[in-house]
Amino acid sequence: MAKKSWIARNKRKAKTVEKYADIRHKLKAEKDYVGLSMLPRDASPTRVVNRCEITGRRRAFLRRFRLSRITFREYASAGLLPGVTKSSW
Repeated sequence: MAKKSWIARNKRKAKTVEKYADIRHKLKAEKDYVGLSMLPRDASPTRVVNRCEITGRRRAFLRRFRLSRITFREYASAGLLPGVTKSSW
């Protein structure tokens, strides 16, 4: 499980991105790159990291389910993910 501080930091970044989204869009349309550079670093959407909803793990993240590979496998084996079946060949 990821540290609580890392998860909280990522949530804070997401709030900052949401707060400055309109301003960033306006500045980009005007091609005002100096104005964009004056905004906080965390206002950029690329600073937000995709994290597992359950564990907070950032590596091996599956976007479709918003889970890490480990959590995905546990949930799929337990039958908690609708439409997911174990394959064998």
